[in-house]
Amino acid sequence: MNGRLKLVLVALLAVVAFQVFFRGRNEPRSQGGGHPAPPLALPDLAGRTVDLGSLRGKVVAVNFWASWCGPCRAEIPDLAEVWKAHQGKCFELLGVAEESGREDVLAMARDIPYPILFDARATALEPWGVPAYPRTYLVDAQGTVQHVFAGSLDRETLTAALQPLLPASCPKG
Repeated sequence: MNGRLKLVLVALLAVVAFQVFFRGRNEPRSQGGGHPAPPLALPDLAGRTVDLGSLRGKVVAVNFWASWCGPCRAEIPDLAEVWKAHQGKCFELLGVAEESGREDVLAMARDIPYPILFDARATALEPWGVPAYPRTYLVDAQGTVQHVFAGSLDRETLTAALQPLLPASCPKG
């Protein structure tokens, strides 16, 4: 084998080893479900803090995204449809947007009906175990992560996962 080919193979093996090692470390602790949702309290578009803990009693989809992420943009219409179909039925959807594209997020948010929260310093990514965008966590009414969706999420998949988790009655407020 010539020297260049050996170098390319060694580099390729190093990249694969790096991906395998870090992919396993960055997967959310809740991958299998049944783990308490990490705390989440971030400002919405109006600057009011939205606290996941205050939504106890409802099923909450927490969707981490960025304005520059193509798959994130693609899933927004389906997420909006699910949110509209389940308004007032013990369900909430929180979009957690990366702050680096604030102006883009603000422009996009005009067409997004569900609450958008800003994660200014990306403080929520580590506790939630978000390795890449988009990433959606479905939290049950007791505050337990039941499903983790990596990549773009469609309406049918979210609805199917959501239906069995919806409580029979909703808390007031």
